[in-house]
Amino acid sequence: MNEFALIDTISDVLGDAAIAPWISVGIGDDAAVMRPRAGFEQVASIDTLVADVHFPKHAPANLVGYRALMVSLSDLAAMAAVPRYALIALTLPDSSDVFGEHWLRQLAAGMAAAGRATNTALCGGNLSRGPLSISVSVHGEVETGQATLRSTAAAGERLYVTGALGSAAACLRRQQLLPAQEDALNDLQRAYYQPAARFDCRPEILAATSAIDISDGLVQDLSHVLKASGCGADLYARSIPLGVGAELTDALYGGDDYQILFTSGRAANAGLCIGELSSVTGIRLDGKEIQLNGYQHFAT
Repeated sequence: MNEFALIDTISDVLGDAAIAPWISVGIGDDAAVMRPRAGFEQVASIDTLVADVHFPKHAPANLVGYRALMVSLSDLAAMAAVPRYALIALTLPDSSDVFGEHWLRQLAAGMAAAGRATNTALCGGNLSRGPLSISVSVHGEVETGQATLRSTAAAGERLYVTGALGSAAACLRRQQLLPAQEDALNDLQRAYYQPAARFDCRPEILAATSAIDISDGLVQDLSHVLKASGCGADLYARSIPLGVGAELTDALYGGDDYQILFTSGRAANAGLCIGELSSVTGIRLDGKEIQLNGYQHFAT
């Protein structure tokens, strides 16, 4: 099957997940055309997921597709943006017996499910040959001047997370990523393959003083907020919510949670308080300084 037939296959599987009222031109032309809304700013992010780095190469394609879109959309949720559309670039290996039309259909079906769950239109992309990878460019909008940034936290504010942490890291630590089937996932696999971009917490994120999604571990992602805002932080171990099967180290350093870490000067209804910001730099857990470890792509 050639490239253009594969594009037709993807378009067929996506169906209504490829269209939305804010899209004037979608799949089938040189580029997509959008209708921006007055009074809103555009928010965009892009992620590349590499096989056997960000997902197991031989995991079910529908799970890979769902995960790929959700983890990318999580960046928009952390900015308090509303998702609108996504563009997908696939690099497929030259092994049609495994990564052929059936695999592509399953991948598209998983992405379509994530798109429908978040009201995100999958309106374009690209196909090429090479080592298996998936690049997802996500686009949303937020009321002008209302995007929640990393750089606007202040000492004395509280730290919150939107949900339990560590189960996805525990899945990796326990080597349970495979085998996996969509209708028979255990709790750890579900945390890894089916994360939810937390758009349901948007009112709290809009009201927050800063926010970031937890992709590389609580400690490392918190350090980005602290660096940008010029603060330190005190965490309380007993207050950090652990997911099923997770240990504290999974929550602190594991990543792949895609909950949102945010700060606020008031009580937050949609978050669990895990500590507070300080004028003293560094991160302390129950009063003891901790290392800023977490996942890094270019660790030496």
